[in-house]
Amino acid sequence: MSLNFKEIFTAFMVLFAVIDIVGNIPIIIDLRKKSGHIQSEKASLIAGAIMILFLFLGKSILSLIGIDVHSFAVAGAFILFFIALEMILGITLYKDDEDDAMTASVFPLAFPLIAGPGSLTTLLSLRSEFQIENIIIAVVLNVILIYLVLKTSARIEKIIGNNGIKIIRKIFGVILLAIAVKLFATNIQGLLH
Repeated sequence: MSLNFKEIFTAFMVLFAVIDIVGNIPIIIDLRKKSGHIQSEKASLIAGAIMILFLFLGKSILSLIGIDVHSFAVAGAFILFFIALEMILGITLYKDDEDDAMTASVFPLAFPLIAGPGSLTTLLSLRSEFQIENIIIAVVLNVILIYLVLKTSARIEKIIGNNGIKIIRKIFGVILLAIAVKLFATNIQGLLH
C-alpha cells in the first residue's frame, strides 16, 4: 500500500470540484422543500457506494464495450471542461429532469447529482494517474463532507449567502478547468502512442 498525501489531496480536490456539493446547496434546499426531508446518510452512502463500485468495475465495463481508459479519460476531460464552463460562466449546458419527491434522497441526489457522469468519469481518469487506495480515501473524505453539507445545507446557505456560493462555484470552476486541460494533455498522448 502506497499512501501519498499529495495524490489523496489532489484526488479529493478534483472530486470535490466535480461533485460541487457547495454549488448544489440551492438544489439540495429545493429538494428538501419539495420532499420535506432528505435522508443525508442514505444519499451519502449510496453515492459513495456507486463511486467505489465504479472505481473497481468501471475499467471492466469499458473493456467489455471495447473502450480503453485513455479514451474514457479524454472524454472525461471534455465533461470536466463543460462542467467548469457551467461553473465559471453561470450557464446550464446539462439539465436533469426533476423526479418525484419520494425518491429525492437517492434520485436525483445520490445519483446523478453526487455520483453522476462527471464524478464517475473523473474516477476512471484519476485511476489512470493515481494509486487506487489514494482515490478510495479521497472518495471517503468527499462522502463525509457531502454528508456534513447535506445535514447543514440550510445553515450553510444562510452563512455564505447566494453571492458566496456563486463566488465559490467560480473559483472551483477555474480549478476544474485547469484539471480538465491537464487530464486531456496527459491522456491524449497515451491515445496517440
